[in-house]
Amino acid sequence: MMVLNIIFFISFMFIIGNFIYFSNRKHLLIILLSLEFLMLVLFLFLFFYCVYINKEFYFLMLFLVISVCEGSLGLSILISIIRTHGNDYFQSISIL
Repeated sequence: MMVLNIIFFISFMFIIGNFIYFSNRKHLLIILLSLEFLMLVLFLFLFFYCVYINKEFYFLMLFLVISVCEGSLGLSILISIIRTHGNDYFQSISIL
């Protein structure tokens, strides 16, 4: 019974993270924060899955390293956009 509660809670958090990601399109920082929240939810799901089936945690360490690299790449892109355009609004960034 407790496993179902954990799965329900994790899936609810994943749905909320997706909702925030798809609803806010003004600021790049909010999108990056919602992506990091989704990575944390996926890490939590993988952690409980590895605990439930008694597997090794090496894959979780690799997953954390990849998510940290994704976060640092996103922050470096955010800093370069703020330095060139002055803000992180998507309306001020011209693709052409």
